[in-house]
Amino acid sequence: MEFRADYQAQRETAEKAGDDTTELDAIITGLDEEINAAGMRGNVLGRTTAKRSRSTKRRQDAPNPPKRKMIHTTLGRTFHGTDGKVYRPSLFVTLTLPSYGKVRDGIPVDPDTYDYARAARDALHFSKLVDRFVQNLRRVAGYDVQYFASVEPQKRLAPHLHMAIRGTLPRAEIKQIAAATYHQVWWPQADEVRFDGDHLPVWDEEAGYLDPITGEVLPTWDQALDTLDEEAEPLHVIRFGEQVDVQGVLAGTPDADQCIRYLSKYLTKSLGDALDAGQAQQQHAARMLDALRYEPCSPACPNWLRYGIQPKGAKPGMAPGRCRSKAHKPEHLGYAGRRVLVSRKWSNKTLAEHKQDRRTWVLEALGQTDQPTDPHRYMWKPAPAGDANVPPLAVRLLRTVHERQRWRAHLRDLEARAAGQDLSATESTGRAA
Repeated sequence: MEFRADYQAQRETAEKAGDDTTELDAIITGLDEEINAAGMRGNVLGRTTAKRSRSTKRRQDAPNPPKRKMIHTTLGRTFHGTDGKVYRPSLFVTLTLPSYGKVRDGIPVDPDTYDYARAARDALHFSKLVDRFVQNLRRVAGYDVQYFASVEPQKRLAPHLHMAIRGTLPRAEIKQIAAATYHQVWWPQADEVRFDGDHLPVWDEEAGYLDPITGEVLPTWDQALDTLDEEAEPLHVIRFGEQVDVQGVLAGTPDADQCIRYLSKYLTKSLGDALDAGQAQQQHAARMLDALRYEPCSPACPNWLRYGIQPKGAKPGMAPGRCRSKAHKPEHLGYAGRRVLVSRKWSNKTLAEHKQDRRTWVLEALGQTDQPTDPHRYMWKPAPAGDANVPPLAVRLLRTVHERQRWRAHLRDLEARAAGQDLSATESTGRAA
C-alpha cells in the first residue's frame, strides 16, 4: 500500500508537469492487482466515478400513502369483543397486476391487441414491486409488519401475490397502499432494435462487442447508464391492478386453515403448469414466451446486445435471445423471484431451530426419542480411486432413493394408523353417548 501511494504521488506530479504517465499507469495497475490478490476488495482510491443519483420525488400520477409513527413491535392491534374476549386478527391480502386486454377463461379475447410486451416486463419486475409494497405497508402500519406470502400465476399467466399479514389495517388503507405503490426501472431504453438476425455484434478481446459493419465499440452498461440525465424517463413503471382482495382472519378458525391451504397450494407447483393446459392456453403461453425472449431481464442479460449495449460483465459467446436466466424459461414465465416470501421475524426462529423442529416431528411420528446427535460419531476421509468398498455412483443414488422411499412409506403408514385410531376413538365416544 505504501509502495502504491508513492507511485500515485509520482503520477500526480508527472500529470501536473504534462509528462507521459503511461508507464506509471501500468505500474499502478499491476500494484492494484497485487493488492486485490492479497485480499483487499474494491479500489484503493475508492469510488473513481461520479455516483449516479435519481430524484426521490414521488411520481405525480401516484397518490401519497398515509403514514404513522413507528413503534417497536411485530404484533398488530387488539380488539375487545362484547363477550369480554380480546382478539388480535390478521389479514389475508391478494394483489394482482393490471389488465393487458380483455380475457375470457384466462385467454385473451383478441391476442393482436393484448399487451404482451407490458405483461412481460411486469412479470420480470414483479418481485421489486412486492418489495416496495412491504416497505409502504410498514410505513403506514406503524410497526414491523410480519408476513408469509406466495407467488402464483393467474389463468392469464400474470403473477399475483397471496400474503398473510400479522396484524390488521382498515381495508381502505390496504387499497390506498396498493394504489400508491410503484417501481421504476432505471435502465437504458430497450425499444429500438439495432441488431437482429445475422446482423449481430462481434466480440473483440480488447474492446468487447463491436458493430459488425462500422467496427464501433458498443457502449458498456455503465456508459449507457451515464447517458440517462435527470430528465430521462424510466424504462418501465410497474404498478398493481385495481383488484385488491382483503380478508380479516382469526387464528384457529376454519378461515385461517383455508388461508394456510391456499398459501401452500402452489409451493410444490411450477409457474409454468399452465403450459400443459388446453391448446388455447398453450398458444397464449407461447406468445408470452415470445415476448419474453428478447426482453432484458437483468443488467447482465445478453439481450442488451440487441439494443446496442454491452451487458454488464460482457463475455464472448453472448447472443440476443439466448439468456440462460430462469426468467426466460417456460416454467417461470418471466418471474425470476422467490416463490415463497417470509419476513425474518415471522416465526421468531432460526433456520437451525426449524430443522430441529422437523427432526423432532419425524422422530415422534416414528416412535423414537429425540436424542442429541454426536457430531463426531463419524470419521470422514476421501475415498481413494478404485476403492472396492465404494460402489459406483449410480448404485449409491439408487440406494439413497430406495431409502427415502422406505422412510416415506413408513411415515405414511404411521399417519394412517394414527388417523384410524382417532376415528375409532370418535366412534367409541359416539356409541357411549
